[in-house]
Amino acid sequence: MRPLSGPASRTDLVADSIRNAILAGELRPGETLVERRLSELLGVSKTPVREALIGMAHTGLVTVVPNKGITVRKLSLEDVRKVYEVRRLLEPWAAKMTTRSGSPDVVRRAQDALNEAAGLLSAGDNHALSMANRRFHRSLYSGCGNALVIDQLDDLQDLTALGVVNLLWDRWPTWREEFVEHAEILAAVTDGNADEAERLVSKHVQQSLTNLESAEEADS
Repeated sequence: MRPLSGPASRTDLVADSIRNAILAGELRPGETLVERRLSELLGVSKTPVREALIGMAHTGLVTVVPNKGITVRKLSLEDVRKVYEVRRLLEPWAAKMTTRSGSPDVVRRAQDALNEAAGLLSAGDNHALSMANRRFHRSLYSGCGNALVIDQLDDLQDLTALGVVNLLWDRWPTWREEFVEHAEILAAVTDGNADEAERLVSKHVQQSLTNLESAEEADS
């Protein structure tokens, strides 16, 4: 992580930097997050680091472990399944409402993310690919007009990115199939077909949920 520039004492900037490091794989699941080390890396005092970690514990990206401190969350299959269950409830509706808004910025941002993902399919950098996918999904729900839903989905997408790289893609390397599904979703959004966008997003999320449920059954 690089030292922060600008108003580096702000807790939200510190949280963003730590979050990005986790999702980029620089900080691994189960790794203890030491306030002193993070403050030195980011060039800030320990106070905003402590405040950022406390806030991130509420979103589920980090975990408070007794006698150990705060660690990057290590997700189980059950954890990821629960994430997808909530996404299945919220994200199709949000994509439908975003499509209805007809904003050209939505299509542009989604296409940019899809283009980035296309260039990463054979690069072997799953963390970068998962973040491109995250940006794609966010472009499709961030215009839904409901800040509560957007905030909830932002947190769920963070957990999805963590779970995809460390659990799902190890069992099912489905990133090419997901890319095709994303292209189909974007086509519906571009055409302004809100109902079709909703259906395709629901199908897309459900496929991952089905895989997770199968994995849980196999492990049990």
